[in-house]
Amino acid sequence: MKEYEIVIIGGGSAGLASAIEAYKNGCKSILILERDKELGGILLQCIHNGFGLHMFSEELSGPAYAERYIEQLKELGIEYKVNSMVIHLSKDKIIQYVNPTEGYVSVKAKAVILAMGCRERTRGAIAIPGYRPSGIWTAGTAQRYLNMEGYLVGKRVFILGSGDIGLIMARRMTLEGAKVCGVAELMPYSNGLPRNIKQCLEDFDIPLYLSHTITNIKGKDRINSLVIAQVDDKLCPIKGTEKEFEVDTLLLSVGLIPENGLSEEADILLHEKTKGAIVNESYETSVEGIFACGNVLHVHDLVDYVSSEGMKAGRAAAKYMKGELTQKEGFQTEGKDGIGYVLPHKVNVDNVEDKIECMFRVTGIYKKAVIRVYKDGNLFKTIKKQHMAPAEMEKLILKKEEIEDIKSVLSIEAGYE
Repeated sequence: MKEYEIVIIGGGSAGLASAIEAYKNGCKSILILERDKELGGILLQCIHNGFGLHMFSEELSGPAYAERYIEQLKELGIEYKVNSMVIHLSKDKIIQYVNPTEGYVSVKAKAVILAMGCRERTRGAIAIPGYRPSGIWTAGTAQRYLNMEGYLVGKRVFILGSGDIGLIMARRMTLEGAKVCGVAELMPYSNGLPRNIKQCLEDFDIPLYLSHTITNIKGKDRINSLVIAQVDDKLCPIKGTEKEFEVDTLLLSVGLIPENGLSEEADILLHEKTKGAIVNESYETSVEGIFACGNVLHVHDLVDYVSSEGMKAGRAAAKYMKGELTQKEGFQTEGKDGIGYVLPHKVNVDNVEDKIECMFRVTGIYKKAVIRVYKDGNLFKTIKKQHMAPAEMEKLILKKEEIEDIKSVLSIEAGYE
């Protein structure tokens, strides 16, 4: 069985960044396993621009952004395999994968970085009532068909969910000649970035129905119409508010779920809110030597943040290889009122170099609000925020000297003065 210092599962933005950073920090025996036919992950089907503003200080398309990292990878000579599907991962870091040329292969790693990304929530997961005709797609699948395969999946389209993929596909379908009848969102606010609401809906006069959901799908062979209705504060449809749309296609943009089948097989503990692994300040999971980063850890809104997280995981894995990571429990982090989750979930101060970056999401829309930070229940810091929304990741940077005295828990809450 061949052994590697680090095996990275997933060749998207997180996996590529972690491989490059691990190599630069002294690890030379690295293998990337990617199930698709080429590196780049979901970026390859995201032909719109808006990527790279943080990492490269310029606006790039998804494929152009991926190409920057792929070129670096090839220059460094890091080994990678495409068309290689990882089917098993054990907690003693044995990886089994299959591909057309090698067949069934087992390799052993001293450290593993999980970078498998996420998958889309389907119709079955949200239980929309009505018939089960053809013409119902997840937004990401429709995006791949259009941008990579050249197929337009419908001519009259409705979109459920205002996540960024759904908003971008509303614009993309319109540009390709389809009629987008509207976008319905269950919550009273959009789950997409403000720039996407402006550029993808408002600029094309596509209506956004907030606090609405689909109550019926009609059509036996192919969808021919659907009904939406307004929902109350308990998210139940309100009778008398129904609107019917004649459509031949429904796109679902109803959330993303970290792809954690392999994580579960390796007995890695998962977080109930993020659905990704529970990690510490080094992005190390509950299984020593296995790290996680990117959308398999928690769903991001910007690919630049995914790459940044991949770099941190790569550096940490390299430190682990050198024996420079101490294995100690440390203190916990928690999200209080108005905060969905805080990441990392645990912090061992001994492994923090000079500062730690906490990432979190709020659970509602906040304007002219404050973030309060508590150390062991005592208010430590108050930060004013003009605007916060669930669709936008928030960051809190704390210096090492600010957290050295925490004994049990670092808490973050959102509120008003």
